[in-house]
Amino acid sequence: MKASFFRRNGLSIVVAAMMLAAWTAQAITGHAAHNQELAEHGRDAMGWTAYIGSGDFWSATFENWESEFLQMGLYVLLTVWLRQKGSAESRPLDEAEEGGEPTPEHLQPKAWRRGGVVRWLYGNSLSIAFLLLFAGCFIGHLLSSWRKSIGEALEHHQPVETLAQYAVDPSFWFESFQNWQSEFLAVLSLIVLSIFLRQQDSPQSKPVDAPNSQTGS
Repeated sequence: MKASFFRRNGLSIVVAAMMLAAWTAQAITGHAAHNQELAEHGRDAMGWTAYIGSGDFWSATFENWESEFLQMGLYVLLTVWLRQKGSAESRPLDEAEEGGEPTPEHLQPKAWRRGGVVRWLYGNSLSIAFLLLFAGCFIGHLLSSWRKSIGEALEHHQPVETLAQYAVDPSFWFESFQNWQSEFLAVLSLIVLSIFLRQQDSPQSKPVDAPNSQTGS
């Protein structure tokens, strides 16, 4: 019997729903917090539509997205060359253990069968996609935070920075680095904890009866 649509796509559906729920909650609470700050300065509240289009909202959004895509892009690339003994997140130390039966040619993706540049792009498409998403979110974060800084400067009757000036402003880089370090810490935790700890039936974990020294899942 053919599996249902949810059975075939349940993981992505549930995670996407969780992401949208959290993003909606971010918008609701961010709007309330922003209006609370405006009230403290004796200013009128900002409407929902205005807030959703504001630099304040998109700066916070892109700031978090950029760190996620940077983490995943670098992690995908680093796991190509580097190993961690005993970690389920690492390729085996001995490449001969990676074996497996080759996929019949008629089942291989068309992009892979074409060869040349197309094959190279397809073979590296995951890391390329993540790093392009990171670049897009980084630019979005920069532009949104710059818009936010302009509003704050005008509010306090201070000079407005140009985009080039803001791009080297410590406050912008502080926003980025505080998220980057937390993402790298999360990846480090997964790499190291998967050496000693298990989660039954999870593909992110080694089998529960596997020795700590076993590398790969």
